[in-house]
Parts: sequence; C-alpha cells; structure tokens
Amino acid sequence: MHDQATTLFEAIERGDEETTTSEAILAEVAFVLASPRQYNLPAADVAAYLAALIRLPGLKLPRGQKRRYLRALDIWAATPKLGFVDALTVALVESTTIELATFDTDFDAIPRIIRRQPLPGRATP
Repeated sequence: MHDQATTLFEAIERGDEETTTSEAILAEVAFVLASPRQYNLPAADVAAYLAALIRLPGLKLPRGQKRRYLRALDIWAATPKLGFVDALTVALVESTTIELATFDTDFDAIPRIIRRQPLPGRATP
C-alpha cells in the first residue's frame, strides 16, 4: 500500500491527479499522528505535514476550505492544547459572523474569539 499511496501523492503533487478530502479525515489523521498511543508527534510537526498535503496542486477543496484548513493548522501549531478540532472551530468562527457558544474555556486563549457561555436554563424541544 505504501508504494501505491506514494505514487498517488506524487501524481497529486504534480497536478496529474485531482483528489479531495474532508475536515473529518484531516482531524482523524491529526489525531492519529499526535496521539501518544500512536505516533506521538508534536502538533507543530503534524500541522506542517498536513499543510504540505493541503497545498498540493491536485488537492481540490470547496472554495475557501484550503485557507480555512491552513489557518486551523497554524492555530493548532501555536496552541496545541486547544486540539485540532477546536482549531478548526476557531478558523470557522474567524471566517464568519458565527458566535461561539461553548463551555470549553480552552477557546479563551485565542485572541479575537469571544466565547459566549450558554446561559443556564431549560432546553426547549
């Protein structure tokens, strides 16, 4: 499988093949590579590897997604405690007018993100 994957990624790098991926796959790869039980790589190293893949000419993503994924990787590399999935959330919030409502105080470490804690009360059906 290694040889087949290498051949595919070389073709994507040349732009001979076009492919895509999703946020879920990026998150899964980031998790496995950074996991102490798997590869235990530092977040900055994983971010660099994934950024290189995202920049491949043959990797096609919906408009604006490459920029958002690259931003999330930058955030995660700078603030590894946040985790990659939360970094994806920050990148989304930064690129939209969406308010972030969460109990997760890890977001407080990110400048420009205003975390709104949900108010206590009962949920409506």
